[in-house]
Amino acid sequence: MAVTGEDAVAARGDDALYVLTAVLLTPAQFPSVLGDDYPEACAALGLPPLADGYGLVLGQDGDGARWTVVVDDVSLVAVAIASWDCGMEYDLSPDEGSVVAALPGWPLAVAVAAPGVPAPHDPAPETAGRPPLSPPDTGAWGPAQRRLGADEIALQWSTWREQIVDAESADGDDGDDGDDGDDGAADESPVGDSSTGDTAVGAPPAGENGGGTGIRSSIRRVLTEARAYVDTPPPLGRVRSSFAPGDARTLRADGPGWSLVARTDDMAFVLLDEEPGEVLPVGRGPELPGLLAALDRMAVRPS
Repeated sequence: MAVTGEDAVAARGDDALYVLTAVLLTPAQFPSVLGDDYPEACAALGLPPLADGYGLVLGQDGDGARWTVVVDDVSLVAVAIASWDCGMEYDLSPDEGSVVAALPGWPLAVAVAAPGVPAPHDPAPETAGRPPLSPPDTGAWGPAQRRLGADEIALQWSTWREQIVDAESADGDDGDDGDDGDDGAADESPVGDSSTGDTAVGAPPAGENGGGTGIRSSIRRVLTEARAYVDTPPPLGRVRSSFAPGDARTLRADGPGWSLVARTDDMAFVLLDEEPGEVLPVGRGPELPGLLAALDRMAVRPS
C-alpha cells in the first residue's frame, strides 16, 4: 500500500484506491466539523472511540467512487500528513492488518479528484453495503459551521487578535488604527466579527455597553460550563491544547452550542450557535487566566 499524495494508490480489500488526502481521528486531533468531542466524531463514522485513535485515508477507486479507509496505524499516517504539509513526498505503507474498515463515501469535503478516473461519486448500494458517509452541512450556520469558525480562529490567531487591537485603537482618543487590513480577513472567513465594544466582556467590566445583555449572559454561561469541565471532566476531546508561540498554548473547548478558542497568555474568542456568524471576544480580566490554566492542565494534547 503506497500513499504519496493525490496520485497514490492504496489497497481497499482487493481493489485499488487513489488516495487524495488523509486526516487524523484521535482524542487530541480530529475533524471538529464532525463533533464537539472525540467520541462524537467517531460516532459520525460508526467507529468505537479507541484510545489511540485512527488515521482516515480518503480516496477514489478505479470507478471514481468515494471511499474512506480507516487504519489504526496512527503514527504512520501522522508522519505522512506532516510530510505532505511540508511539500514532501512520503510513501505511506500501512500493513494490511492495520486496516480497520473501508467505508463508502467521505466524511469531509475534498476539493480534488484522482486523475484518469470518473468524477467522484458514491459507490453503488450493492457495493457499499451501508449508507455512504457525507460531509456535514455547512451551508447554514449551526454546530458544524460554528466549529469550523473556531478552527479558523485557532489557525489564524494573530489575524483575529490584531482586529481587537485595531478596534480598541479606533475607539480610543488617538484615532490611530493605521491599518484597514483586517476587513478582508473578516469578509473571507465563515464567521463575522463583533469585536468593537466587546473586547472585555469576559471580565466583564461594569458600564461596557457593546454586545448587549443577552450576549453577555451567553458568554457567562459558556465560561461557567467551561469551568465545570475542570471539576467534572467532559467527553474526551472536548478540551484540547496545542502548540503556540513562546510558552503559551492554544486552547480549544467545545460544548452544547458553543466553541471557545484561547491563548493561555492572552484572551479568548467565543462562537455560539445562537449568534450566527459572530465572533465574541472575551477579555483577559481577573478570572480568565486561572480558568485557561486549569483547562490547559486537564486538556488532551497531541503526542
